[in-house]
Amino acid sequence: MFDRRFAAVRAVVLVGLLVGDLLLVHRPSGERDLGLAAAGLALCAVAGRWAFGALLTLSGLLVAAHALGSDIVPALKVLAAVVLFELAVRESGRRPVAGAAALALAVAVNRLADLPGELPSVLYKMGIVAGLPLLLGAYVRATRDAARTARVHAAREAAGAGQRLLAARAAERTAIARELHDLVAHHVSSMVLRVGIARHVIPATVDARVTEVFDDLHASGSEALADLRRLVAVLRDPDSVAGAGTAAALVTPGALPAALESVLEGSRRTGLAVSAVVDPALASLDAVRGLAVLRLTQEGLANAAKHAGPGTRAELTVRVADDDAVHLTLQDDGAGDAGPSAARPSGHGLVGMRERVDLFGGRLEAGPTPCGWRLTAVLPAPVAPVRVPERTP
Repeated sequence: MFDRRFAAVRAVVLVGLLVGDLLLVHRPSGERDLGLAAAGLALCAVAGRWAFGALLTLSGLLVAAHALGSDIVPALKVLAAVVLFELAVRESGRRPVAGAAALALAVAVNRLADLPGELPSVLYKMGIVAGLPLLLGAYVRATRDAARTARVHAAREAAGAGQRLLAARAAERTAIARELHDLVAHHVSSMVLRVGIARHVIPATVDARVTEVFDDLHASGSEALADLRRLVAVLRDPDSVAGAGTAAALVTPGALPAALESVLEGSRRTGLAVSAVVDPALASLDAVRGLAVLRLTQEGLANAAKHAGPGTRAELTVRVADDDAVHLTLQDDGAGDAGPSAARPSGHGLVGMRERVDLFGGRLEAGPTPCGWRLTAVLPAPVAPVRVPERTP
Protein backbone atom coordinates (compact mmCIF):
# COMPACT_ATOMS: atom_id res chain seq x y z
CA MET A 1 0.00 0.00 0.00
CA PHE A 2 2.94 2.35 0.60
CA ASP A 3 4.54 1.59 -2.77
CA ARG A 4 5.03 4.38 -5.30
CA ARG A 5 2.44 2.79 -7.53
CA PHE A 6 -0.24 3.50 -4.95
CA ALA A 7 0.68 7.16 -4.46
CA ALA A 8 -2.25 8.26 -6.61
CA VAL A 9 -4.61 6.06 -4.60
CA ARG A 10 -3.37 7.55 -1.35
CA ALA A 11 -3.77 11.06 -2.77
CA VAL A 12 -7.37 10.37 -3.80
CA VAL A 13 -8.20 8.92 -0.37
CA LEU A 14 -6.59 11.90 1.33
CA VAL A 15 -8.48 14.39 -0.81
CA GLY A 16 -11.72 12.58 -0.05
CA LEU A 17 -11.05 12.70 3.69
CA LEU A 18 -10.16 16.39 3.52
CA VAL A 19 -13.28 17.23 1.55
CA GLY A 20 -15.38 15.34 4.09
CA ASP A 21 -13.67 17.20 6.93
CA LEU A 22 -14.31 20.56 5.26
CA LEU A 23 -17.94 19.79 4.52
CA LEU A 24 -18.92 18.05 7.74
CA VAL A 25 -16.53 19.15 10.52
CA HIS A 26 -14.57 22.35 9.87
CA ARG A 27 -16.90 24.08 7.48
CA PRO A 28 -15.19 26.96 5.65
CA SER A 29 -16.66 30.33 6.52
CA GLY A 30 -16.37 32.69 3.63
CA GLU A 31 -14.34 32.90 0.46
CA ARG A 32 -11.06 33.09 2.38
CA ASP A 33 -11.44 29.66 3.94
CA LEU A 34 -12.64 28.26 0.64
CA GLY A 35 -9.53 29.62 -1.04
CA LEU A 36 -7.27 28.12 1.62
CA ALA A 37 -9.09 24.80 1.32
CA ALA A 38 -8.75 24.84 -2.46
CA ALA A 39 -5.02 25.58 -2.13
CA GLY A 40 -4.64 22.68 0.31
CA LEU A 41 -6.45 20.33 -2.06
CA ALA A 42 -4.28 21.43 -4.97
CA LEU A 43 -1.12 20.81 -2.96
CA CYS A 44 -2.45 17.42 -1.95
CA ALA A 45 -3.04 16.56 -5.61
CA VAL A 46 0.60 17.22 -6.53
CA ALA A 47 2.09 15.66 -3.38
CA GLY A 48 2.42 12.30 -5.10
CA ARG A 49 5.07 13.75 -7.42
CA TRP A 50 6.43 16.77 -5.53
CA ALA A 51 5.99 15.82 -1.90
CA PHE A 52 8.82 18.00 -0.58
CA GLY A 53 7.67 21.15 -2.35
CA ALA A 54 4.06 20.50 -1.40
CA LEU A 55 5.07 20.07 2.25
CA LEU A 56 7.01 23.35 2.36
CA THR A 57 4.13 25.18 0.73
CA LEU A 58 1.64 23.62 3.12
CA SER A 59 3.77 24.71 6.07
CA GLY A 60 3.64 28.30 4.82
CA LEU A 61 -0.08 27.96 4.12
CA LEU A 62 -0.59 26.72 7.67
CA VAL A 63 1.09 29.84 9.09
CA ALA A 64 -0.98 32.07 6.82
CA ALA A 65 -4.24 30.32 7.75
CA HIS A 66 -3.50 30.73 11.46
CA ALA A 67 -2.61 34.38 10.99
CA LEU A 68 -5.91 34.96 9.18
CA GLY A 69 -7.87 33.17 11.87
CA SER A 70 -9.13 30.46 9.53
CA ASP A 71 -11.24 27.59 10.82
CA ILE A 72 -9.52 24.99 8.64
CA VAL A 73 -6.13 25.10 10.41
CA PRO A 74 -6.67 21.60 11.97
CA ALA A 75 -7.48 20.15 8.56
CA LEU A 76 -4.35 21.72 7.07
CA LYS A 77 -2.27 20.23 9.91
CA VAL A 78 -3.59 16.76 9.14
CA LEU A 79 -2.94 17.27 5.45
CA ALA A 80 0.63 18.45 6.08
CA ALA A 81 1.31 15.50 8.42
CA VAL A 82 0.14 13.02 5.79
CA VAL A 83 2.26 14.67 3.08
CA LEU A 84 5.26 14.48 5.43
CA PHE A 85 4.56 10.79 5.95
CA GLU A 86 4.43 10.31 2.18
CA LEU A 87 7.76 12.10 1.80
CA ALA A 88 9.41 10.00 4.54
CA VAL A 89 8.13 6.78 2.97
CA ARG A 90 9.50 7.67 -0.46
CA GLU A 91 12.81 9.30 0.45
CA SER A 92 15.59 9.20 2.99
CA GLY A 93 18.20 11.74 3.98
CA ARG A 94 17.91 15.47 4.44
CA ARG A 95 14.69 16.28 2.60
CA PRO A 96 12.28 14.47 4.96
CA VAL A 97 14.10 15.94 7.98
CA ALA A 98 14.02 19.42 6.44
CA GLY A 99 10.32 19.03 5.66
CA ALA A 100 9.59 17.90 9.21
CA ALA A 101 11.56 20.87 10.57
CA ALA A 102 9.59 23.27 8.37
CA LEU A 103 6.28 21.82 9.54
CA ALA A 104 7.37 21.87 13.19
CA LEU A 105 8.44 25.49 12.79
CA ALA A 106 5.03 26.36 11.35
CA VAL A 107 3.33 24.79 14.37
CA ALA A 108 5.66 26.68 16.72
CA VAL A 109 5.06 29.99 14.93
CA ASN A 110 1.34 29.53 15.32
CA ARG A 111 1.81 29.06 19.07
CA LEU A 112 4.26 31.91 19.73
CA ALA A 113 1.68 33.68 21.84
CA ASP A 114 1.58 30.68 24.22
CA LEU A 115 5.33 30.63 24.82
CA PRO A 116 7.10 30.10 27.12
CA GLY A 117 4.32 29.09 29.47
CA GLU A 118 2.88 26.42 27.18
CA LEU A 119 6.23 25.10 25.96
CA PRO A 120 5.50 21.43 26.84
CA SER A 121 2.18 21.63 24.99
CA VAL A 122 3.81 23.24 21.96
CA LEU A 123 6.56 20.62 21.87
CA TYR A 124 3.98 17.87 22.14
CA LYS A 125 2.00 19.23 19.18
CA MET A 126 5.19 19.64 17.17
CA GLY A 127 6.02 15.99 17.86
CA ILE A 128 2.54 14.79 16.93
CA VAL A 129 2.25 16.84 13.73
CA ALA A 130 5.87 16.62 12.49
CA GLY A 131 7.83 14.03 14.48
CA LEU A 132 5.39 11.13 14.43
CA PRO A 133 4.76 11.15 10.64
CA LEU A 134 8.51 11.37 10.04
CA LEU A 135 9.22 8.35 12.25
CA LEU A 136 6.34 6.29 10.87
CA GLY A 137 7.35 7.03 7.29
CA ALA A 138 10.97 6.15 8.00
CA TYR A 139 9.88 2.90 9.63
CA VAL A 140 7.70 1.92 6.67
CA ARG A 141 10.49 2.79 4.24
CA ALA A 142 13.06 0.79 6.24
CA THR A 143 10.71 -2.19 6.40
CA ARG A 144 10.07 -2.01 2.68
CA ASP A 145 13.79 -1.72 1.90
CA ALA A 146 14.55 -4.66 4.18
CA ALA A 147 11.92 -6.75 2.41
CA ARG A 148 13.37 -5.79 -0.97
CA THR A 149 16.87 -6.68 0.21
CA ALA A 150 15.61 -10.00 1.52
CA ARG A 151 13.98 -10.76 -1.84
CA VAL A 152 17.18 -9.92 -3.70
CA HIS A 153 19.21 -12.06 -1.30
CA ALA A 154 16.76 -14.94 -1.65
CA ALA A 155 16.92 -14.64 -5.44
CA ARG A 156 20.71 -14.73 -5.34
CA GLU A 157 20.66 -17.71 -3.01
CA ALA A 158 18.23 -19.49 -5.31
CA ALA A 159 20.43 -18.72 -8.31
CA GLY A 160 23.48 -19.98 -6.43
CA ALA A 161 21.64 -23.12 -5.39
CA GLY A 162 20.61 -23.64 -8.99
CA GLN A 163 24.20 -23.34 -10.16
CA ARG A 164 25.35 -25.76 -7.47
CA LEU A 165 22.63 -28.18 -8.48
CA LEU A 166 23.67 -27.95 -12.13
CA ALA A 167 27.28 -28.59 -11.16
CA ALA A 168 26.28 -31.60 -9.05
CA ARG A 169 24.19 -32.98 -11.89
CA ALA A 170 27.07 -32.49 -14.32
CA ALA A 171 29.37 -34.40 -11.96
CA GLU A 172 26.81 -37.19 -11.65
CA ARG A 173 26.40 -37.35 -15.43
CA THR A 174 30.16 -37.57 -15.87
CA ALA A 175 30.41 -40.39 -13.32
CA ILE A 176 27.54 -42.29 -14.95
CA ALA A 177 29.07 -41.78 -18.39
CA ARG A 178 32.39 -43.15 -17.16
CA GLU A 179 30.73 -46.25 -15.72
CA LEU A 180 28.68 -46.81 -18.87
CA HIS A 181 31.75 -46.48 -21.05
CA ASP A 182 34.14 -48.52 -18.92
CA LEU A 183 31.76 -51.30 -17.88
CA VAL A 184 28.51 -51.62 -19.80
CA ALA A 185 29.74 -50.49 -23.20
CA HIS A 186 32.85 -52.66 -22.86
CA HIS A 187 30.85 -55.79 -22.11
CA VAL A 188 28.27 -55.09 -24.83
CA SER A 189 31.08 -54.52 -27.31
CA SER A 190 32.64 -57.83 -26.30
CA MET A 191 29.30 -59.61 -26.72
CA VAL A 192 28.76 -58.10 -30.17
CA LEU A 193 32.27 -59.10 -31.19
CA ARG A 194 31.78 -62.68 -30.01
CA VAL A 195 28.43 -62.99 -31.75
CA GLY A 196 29.99 -61.64 -34.93
CA ILE A 197 32.73 -64.25 -34.72
CA ALA A 198 30.16 -66.96 -34.08
CA ARG A 199 28.26 -65.96 -37.22
CA HIS A 200 31.34 -66.66 -39.31
CA VAL A 201 32.52 -69.87 -37.65
CA ILE A 202 29.26 -71.81 -37.47
CA PRO A 203 29.02 -74.49 -40.15
CA ALA A 204 26.96 -73.75 -43.23
CA THR A 205 24.93 -76.87 -42.55
CA VAL A 206 23.42 -75.39 -39.41
CA ASP A 207 19.70 -74.64 -39.50
CA ALA A 208 18.99 -71.25 -41.10
CA ARG A 209 16.93 -70.25 -38.07
CA VAL A 210 20.05 -70.44 -35.91
CA THR A 211 21.87 -68.14 -38.31
CA GLU A 212 18.89 -65.77 -38.23
CA VAL A 213 19.01 -65.69 -34.43
CA PHE A 214 22.72 -64.86 -34.49
CA ASP A 215 22.08 -62.12 -37.05
CA ASP A 216 19.35 -60.62 -34.86
CA LEU A 217 21.61 -60.79 -31.82
CA HIS A 218 24.42 -59.06 -33.67
CA ALA A 219 22.11 -56.33 -35.04
CA SER A 220 20.46 -55.71 -31.65
CA GLY A 221 23.80 -55.64 -29.88
CA SER A 222 25.29 -53.24 -32.42
CA GLU A 223 22.29 -50.94 -32.08
CA ALA A 224 22.51 -51.06 -28.28
CA LEU A 225 26.21 -50.28 -28.44
CA ALA A 226 25.59 -47.30 -30.72
CA ASP A 227 22.89 -46.00 -28.37
CA LEU A 228 25.24 -46.41 -25.41
CA ARG A 229 27.96 -44.43 -27.13
CA ARG A 230 25.57 -41.64 -28.06
CA LEU A 231 24.22 -41.60 -24.51
CA VAL A 232 27.73 -41.41 -23.07
CA ALA A 233 28.48 -38.44 -25.34
CA VAL A 234 25.35 -36.65 -24.19
CA LEU A 235 26.01 -37.35 -20.51
CA ARG A 236 29.53 -35.99 -20.75
CA ASP A 237 28.65 -32.83 -22.66
CA PRO A 238 24.94 -32.23 -23.43
CA ASP A 239 25.68 -28.92 -25.16
CA SER A 240 28.00 -30.55 -27.66
CA VAL A 241 25.12 -32.37 -29.31
CA ALA A 242 23.42 -30.43 -32.09
CA GLY A 243 19.73 -29.78 -31.77
CA ALA A 244 17.80 -30.44 -28.61
CA GLY A 245 20.37 -32.13 -26.37
CA THR A 246 19.62 -35.70 -25.36
CA ALA A 247 16.58 -35.91 -27.57
CA ALA A 248 18.51 -34.90 -30.66
CA ALA A 249 21.21 -37.44 -29.85
CA LEU A 250 18.80 -40.36 -29.75
CA VAL A 251 15.94 -39.52 -32.11
CA THR A 252 15.65 -36.61 -34.50
CA PRO A 253 12.39 -34.92 -35.52
CA GLY A 254 11.01 -36.61 -38.62
CA ALA A 255 12.72 -39.91 -37.85
CA LEU A 256 10.27 -41.00 -35.15
CA PRO A 257 7.95 -43.12 -37.36
CA ALA A 258 10.92 -45.06 -38.73
CA ALA A 259 12.37 -45.46 -35.23
CA LEU A 260 9.04 -46.79 -33.97
CA GLU A 261 8.84 -49.24 -36.84
CA SER A 262 12.33 -50.47 -35.97
CA VAL A 263 11.25 -51.05 -32.37
CA LEU A 264 8.12 -52.88 -33.52
CA GLU A 265 10.13 -55.07 -35.84
CA GLY A 266 12.51 -55.96 -33.03
CA SER A 267 9.57 -56.91 -30.80
CA ARG A 268 8.12 -59.11 -33.54
CA ARG A 269 11.40 -60.99 -33.70
CA THR A 270 10.99 -61.83 -30.00
CA GLY A 271 7.65 -63.52 -30.66
CA LEU A 272 5.19 -60.67 -30.11
CA ALA A 273 2.48 -60.21 -32.70
CA VAL A 274 2.50 -56.43 -32.80
CA SER A 275 0.24 -54.22 -34.86
CA ALA A 276 0.43 -50.44 -34.82
CA VAL A 277 -1.58 -47.40 -35.79
CA VAL A 278 0.82 -44.45 -35.91
CA ASP A 279 -0.39 -40.93 -36.63
CA PRO A 280 1.57 -39.39 -39.54
CA ALA A 281 1.68 -36.16 -37.51
CA LEU A 282 4.34 -37.78 -35.35
CA ALA A 283 6.84 -36.96 -38.08
CA SER A 284 6.64 -33.31 -37.04
CA LEU A 285 6.73 -33.97 -33.29
CA ASP A 286 9.36 -32.17 -31.26
CA ALA A 287 12.47 -34.18 -30.40
CA VAL A 288 11.89 -34.19 -26.65
CA ARG A 289 8.45 -35.78 -26.78
CA GLY A 290 9.55 -37.93 -29.70
CA LEU A 291 12.21 -39.51 -27.51
CA ALA A 292 9.63 -40.07 -24.76
CA VAL A 293 7.24 -41.80 -27.19
CA LEU A 294 10.03 -44.03 -28.45
CA ARG A 295 11.19 -45.01 -24.96
CA LEU A 296 7.65 -45.62 -23.71
CA THR A 297 7.02 -47.89 -26.68
CA GLN A 298 10.26 -49.78 -26.14
CA GLU A 299 9.64 -50.31 -22.44
CA GLY A 300 5.98 -51.20 -22.92
CA LEU A 301 6.73 -53.83 -25.55
CA ALA A 302 9.62 -55.18 -23.48
CA ASN A 303 7.27 -55.59 -20.51
CA ALA A 304 4.72 -57.35 -22.70
CA ALA A 305 7.34 -59.77 -24.01
CA LYS A 306 8.73 -60.38 -20.52
CA HIS A 307 5.54 -60.84 -18.54
CA ALA A 308 2.98 -62.03 -21.10
CA GLY A 309 5.29 -64.35 -22.99
CA PRO A 310 5.71 -65.37 -26.63
CA GLY A 311 2.61 -65.47 -28.78
CA THR A 312 1.13 -62.38 -27.18
CA ARG A 313 -0.77 -60.06 -29.46
CA ALA A 314 -0.18 -56.37 -28.83
CA GLU A 315 -1.65 -53.29 -30.46
CA LEU A 316 0.05 -49.90 -30.34
CA THR A 317 -1.81 -46.68 -31.06
CA VAL A 318 -0.04 -43.33 -31.12
CA ARG A 319 -1.88 -40.21 -32.19
CA VAL A 320 -1.57 -36.45 -31.92
CA ALA A 321 -4.76 -34.78 -30.67
CA ASP A 322 -6.13 -31.42 -31.76
CA ASP A 323 -4.50 -29.77 -28.74
CA ASP A 324 -1.11 -31.17 -29.88
CA ALA A 325 -1.04 -33.64 -27.00
CA VAL A 326 0.35 -37.09 -27.77
CA HIS A 327 -1.81 -40.07 -26.76
CA LEU A 328 -0.12 -43.49 -26.60
CA THR A 329 -1.99 -46.72 -25.93
CA LEU A 330 -0.45 -50.19 -25.82
CA GLN A 331 -2.88 -53.06 -25.32
CA ASP A 332 -1.91 -56.74 -25.21
CA ASP A 333 -4.08 -59.80 -24.79
CA GLY A 334 -1.89 -61.26 -22.04
CA ALA A 335 -1.55 -64.65 -23.74
CA GLY A 336 1.36 -66.87 -22.83
CA ASP A 337 2.74 -68.21 -19.61
CA ALA A 338 1.68 -65.26 -17.51
CA GLY A 339 -1.99 -65.48 -18.35
CA PRO A 340 -4.39 -62.61 -18.96
CA SER A 341 -5.17 -62.00 -15.32
CA ALA A 342 -1.67 -62.16 -13.94
CA ALA A 343 -0.54 -59.04 -12.14
CA ARG A 344 2.72 -57.72 -13.51
CA PRO A 345 5.29 -56.41 -11.05
CA SER A 346 5.83 -52.67 -11.06
CA GLY A 347 9.61 -52.71 -11.39
CA HIS A 348 12.04 -50.04 -12.46
CA GLY A 349 10.65 -50.00 -16.00
CA LEU A 350 7.21 -48.78 -15.00
CA VAL A 351 8.70 -46.36 -12.48
CA GLY A 352 10.99 -44.96 -15.15
CA MET A 353 8.11 -44.54 -17.58
CA ARG A 354 6.04 -42.75 -14.98
CA GLU A 355 8.92 -40.42 -14.12
CA ARG A 356 9.48 -39.66 -17.80
CA VAL A 357 5.81 -38.79 -18.31
CA ASP A 358 5.74 -36.68 -15.15
CA LEU A 359 8.51 -34.51 -16.57
CA PHE A 360 6.04 -33.35 -19.23
CA GLY A 361 3.20 -32.82 -16.78
CA GLY A 362 1.39 -35.73 -18.39
CA ARG A 363 -0.21 -38.85 -17.00
CA LEU A 364 0.47 -42.56 -17.29
CA GLU A 365 -1.80 -45.46 -16.40
CA ALA A 366 -0.92 -49.13 -16.50
CA GLY A 367 -2.86 -52.10 -15.27
CA PRO A 368 -4.75 -55.29 -16.10
CA THR A 369 -7.89 -55.32 -18.21
CA PRO A 370 -10.41 -58.12 -18.82
CA CYS A 371 -8.55 -58.96 -22.02
CA GLY A 372 -4.94 -58.48 -20.93
CA TRP A 373 -2.84 -55.46 -19.99
CA ARG A 374 -3.09 -51.83 -21.03
CA LEU A 375 -0.61 -48.99 -20.90
CA THR A 376 -1.80 -45.46 -21.66
CA ALA A 377 0.20 -42.25 -21.60
CA VAL A 378 -0.58 -38.65 -22.46
CA LEU A 379 2.17 -36.14 -23.19
CA PRO A 380 0.73 -32.60 -23.30
CA ALA A 381 1.98 -29.98 -25.70
CA PRO A 382 4.99 -28.03 -24.46
CA VAL A 383 4.09 -24.70 -22.89
CA ALA A 384 6.15 -21.70 -23.93
CA PRO A 385 7.68 -19.84 -20.95
CA VAL A 386 5.88 -16.63 -20.02
CA ARG A 387 8.10 -13.69 -19.26
CA VAL A 388 6.91 -11.92 -16.16
CA PRO A 389 7.90 -8.24 -16.03
CA GLU A 390 9.88 -7.20 -13.02
CA ARG A 391 8.00 -5.24 -10.42
CA THR A 392 9.22 -1.73 -9.98
CA PRO A 393 9.27 -0.29 -6.48
